[in-house]
Amino acid sequence: MRYLINLSYNGNKYYGYQIQNNEVTVEGEIEKVLSKILNTSINTVASSRTDKGVHAINQYCHFDYDKELDLNNLTHSMNSMLDGDIYIKSITKVKDDFHARYSVKYKEYIYKINMGEYNPIDKDYIYQYNKEIKKDTLDKFISLVSGEHDYRSFTSDKDKESYVRDVTIDYKIEDNILILRFYSTGFLRYMIRNIVGLLLEINDGKKNLDDIKFIFDSKSRCSIGSPAQGCALYLNKVIY
Repeated sequence: MRYLINLSYNGNKYYGYQIQNNEVTVEGEIEKVLSKILNTSINTVASSRTDKGVHAINQYCHFDYDKELDLNNLTHSMNSMLDGDIYIKSITKVKDDFHARYSVKYKEYIYKINMGEYNPIDKDYIYQYNKEIKKDTLDKFISLVSGEHDYRSFTSDKDKESYVRDVTIDYKIEDNILILRFYSTGFLRYMIRNIVGLLLEINDGKKNLDDIKFIFDSKSRCSIGSPAQGCALYLNKVIY
């Protein structure tokens, strides 16, 4: 039988979602707790592998177990054993052919940028840029970067069959907080952070909007600067 977990987490203390040797990860903590409760080794499969420091409002993972489970009790038990940085929102039984990663239709990430006064309380959750990004710059940037493109210049992924993604980007501004929304069937590693990093470089005058075509055409990660910080990135929605 297959079970689907919906969880949220504060990514600050974790070395990303995916299990890594000698590092504390979200996946590692989930599997450790599940294995202890069910008294057998449990492996999980996630909808997305978020990077170090990245948060999730809605992450999903599935696991297989050969017995019927009391899902309310399991949810409560997991939350009582996990620390407060990971929270199990729900667990549901799904069809055996459901797959937390391959059954995904769309994913939505958001990135938060403070364009107002520096806020030390929010520094681990909102990027403290503390400068205005004008609407005209945002609108032109988004029109050039969103859509269907080969995003090879925006990732450190190697040997992918295809780097083409169709990405919708939009935004809203609330109390000087710019919230960028990225919506697609899938993303490449560091892709969103590299897109945001390029936006900030353009706003700082280190690059200009005319460079974007060259960056896409170069198909080289070397054509752009550093990625934006991970702490302001959130896996917001996963749609099945």
